[in-house]
Parts: sequence; C-alpha cells; structure tokens
Amino acid sequence: MIIDTHAHIDGPDFDEDREEVIQRAVDSGVQYILNIGCDVESSYQSLVLAEQYAMIYATAGVHPHDVKNINDYTYSNLREMLAHPKMVAVGETGLDYFKNYSPQDLQRIHFRKHIELALELKKPLIIHCRDANEDMVSILSEYYPSADSPSGIFHCFSGDQNLADKALEMGFYISFSGSVTFKKLDHLREVAKTIPADKLFVETDCPFLAPVPKRGKRNEPAYVNHTAELLAEVRGLKLEDLQRASTLNFFELFGIGEAAPSGTIVYQIRDSLYINLTNRCTDNCVFCTRLTRPIVQGYNLALKREPTSEEIWDAIDDPAKYKEVVFCGYGEPTLRLDVVKEVAKKIKDAGGRVRLNTNGHGNMIHKRNILPELKGLIDEVSVSLNADSSEKYDEICQPLPMFRNRAYGMIKEFIAESRKYIPDVQATIVTQQDSVDEDRCKEISENEFEVNYRERRYNMVG
Repeated sequence: MIIDTHAHIDGPDFDEDREEVIQRAVDSGVQYILNIGCDVESSYQSLVLAEQYAMIYATAGVHPHDVKNINDYTYSNLREMLAHPKMVAVGETGLDYFKNYSPQDLQRIHFRKHIELALELKKPLIIHCRDANEDMVSILSEYYPSADSPSGIFHCFSGDQNLADKALEMGFYISFSGSVTFKKLDHLREVAKTIPADKLFVETDCPFLAPVPKRGKRNEPAYVNHTAELLAEVRGLKLEDLQRASTLNFFELFGIGEAAPSGTIVYQIRDSLYINLTNRCTDNCVFCTRLTRPIVQGYNLALKREPTSEEIWDAIDDPAKYKEVVFCGYGEPTLRLDVVKEVAKKIKDAGGRVRLNTNGHGNMIHKRNILPELKGLIDEVSVSLNADSSEKYDEICQPLPMFRNRAYGMIKEFIAESRKYIPDVQATIVTQQDSVDEDRCKEISENEFEVNYRERRYNMVG
C-alpha cells in the first residue's frame, strides 16, 4: 500500500471523472489520499471529499500565491474547518518567490500566521517553498522544532541539500513529487538519496507534475507509484521497503493507519534478511534512536524479550533465497555470541551467506578473542568505526564506562584481527558527525587495515 500525501482532486480538472480517479487510486494500491486546501473554497471542498470518502483526509490553508486575497473572515473560516476530525493539517502555506503572485512581504506575514495557527491547534504544516530558501529557514527556525506541536511536510521538495538538511534539523518531513523522475533533475535525486527513511513521503501534487512515464498527462493519485518506484531505485531499496516506511511515517505524523507492531525478530530490506537479536548495546551513540524510536524502514525492532535460537531459526524460512542474512537490529549482536554462532551455523548449512554488523566490542565483552570462533560461520563483518580518534569515539558513541578510553583502540584491533578469520571485512562510519574527520577514517580503514570502507547516513537503508 502507498499514500499520496499531496493531491488536489477537488479541482475542476477532476470534475468529469473524480469517482473513477479515486477508484483507480484504490485499484493501484493507494491506501490514503491527503487532499490539500489552497484557499478557503478549496479547503472546504477538500473537507467535503474527506466526509464522502473514508480514504481521503483534508487540510485547510491559503497558498502563498493567494494570500493577497485573504480577508477579515479567512482565518476564522480556516479555524472552523480545522476543528473537523478529518482536517489533519494546516496548509498549504509557505513562500513562493518564483512567481510572486502575492507580494513577498505579505507572503511572510501570512506564513507566520499559518505557523501560529498550526501551533495553536497542534497540527502539522504543509509547506510550499520555491526560490525562498533563506526566508523559509529563517521564519521556521523562529518556531521549530516545537516540543508541543508536530512539524509537518515540505511538499513537492525542489530545494537543495542545505534546505533539506535544515528542514530535517527542525523536525520536518520531506515529500517528493513526480518532478524527481524528470530526466534533467539529477540534483533532486541526489537529495532524495539522503533523506532518512523515517522522514520521507511521496506525493503526486495532482493534477500537476505527472511522473515519468505519465509526464505530459493529467496527474492523479494512482500515479504516485511511479514516483515511489523511482525513489526506491535511487535509494537502493525495493518498492515495498519505501511503501512500508512512508506508511508508518504517515501514521506517526497524522495518527492515520496503524503503528508498526513491536517484537520483530527478522525483517527483510531489499534482498537481505536481518536478524534482531537484542536491544542491548555497549554503546549509546548520540545519533542512535535505539532507546527512543527503534524503527528501521518501517519495522519496529523493540523487543519484548530476546528471542531464542529456535525462534530465530523458525522465523528465517529459507536462508538461501536471500542475498545475505545479517545479524543486526538495534543492539550489539555479539552480546549474544552463542546464539550468533548457533544460528549462523544453521544458515551456512542451509546454503546461506552470513554478515555480522557489530560495534567491534566483542572481544572486550567476552574478555577473549572471539574471532577464531566465527571462522567459517561469518562471511562478512561490518564494524562501526565511527570516529578518527579515541576521544571523538567516546564523545560520539558513548561506550559503557568500563570501556571508555580503550574502546576505540580495541575496535581497531578487532578490525585488524577480523582479516585473519573472515573473508570480507568492512569499516563504516555514520556521516554528519561534525567533529569527525571522515577522510582520516577512510585512510585508517583502507591504508592501515586494508579493509573496505563505507560512509553511511543514519537510517538510510537499515
């Protein structure tokens, strides 16, 4: 199932076949449509549709093009509509300095008023931003992130990486329309690769911006799958991975749909199967949401209890049908070394390939060199280096007190020792840690240890 988070099917382009358009959306797997208000009239029509169709929800606001038409009754009308339970967000609102259909100073005044209305009502914002990045960030940063109100969505994102990063820092979600499929917009696809899975949405903005291969036609909610397929491809995912994550995002932002069930033991991303052994870890990394939001690509990895070897094996079905089976999850797998060895042997005996993702603390945890025990069981090990010095490692990864001041050195020893027993060894870092010299991390990995090196953005693939 997929969600169209930004549509305008209340407009005249759909007057002759609106019911058929909605049915085509249902037939193509669209679960919900968020129909967006651009002025008082379209907000009202969006509400009418929301009352008529269970799958449609609505928003109310005034587009920056139309703020010149705001009168003494506009905000009271919006507030009245927003009291309806199917009116879930304020907007579309924002700034558009490309067409300037309304004066820029007036746009800024009413953008602030929309923000204040959203904060008052504790509803998300639906934001339109075109050629107004600097003022957009400046105004939003006066209000967000807000502890008392949800953020919202930058819809039909067309900005640069800096705008995306600023929006994410303030807690906003990023939504891509059909424009991300256009041939000449490589820069937009590059931005799309960097958006964390738990901040990503897909939309049509119909009837505008029909995606390839429908470009030039009237856009409609059923076409949202084409954009989703492109986004999944550029992010190295399958369509169902993107659908699952964005559907959970919709629930978490709007409360519509269902939460991801906890207690996930195994979970598939792309052609790999991941094993969630434990939520315990000997690090408490500053970037990790293990204790606050243990979600990966729409899966909830919070464990009610740690699974047994038998439960894990029963959940795996056929290891040989996956590209690899990975000990990962939101925790450190080597804390359960005996389970890793037992399950890995079964996977290997069944013709599967095994990868271990670890923070490299295994030898410290067990007070012995565990790597000889993994020979023949683990085909690849990926070790989180995450820093270029011991001091920076302790600052960022915050290991348990008994491991501080020595964890980084032991991790380096673990990487070096891994090469003796495991065929493929990789060192990784999570990017965007300002104090870390990423070039130095690459040099350490490739020159000092002669292992593969990978930079990864947190919660990108899983």
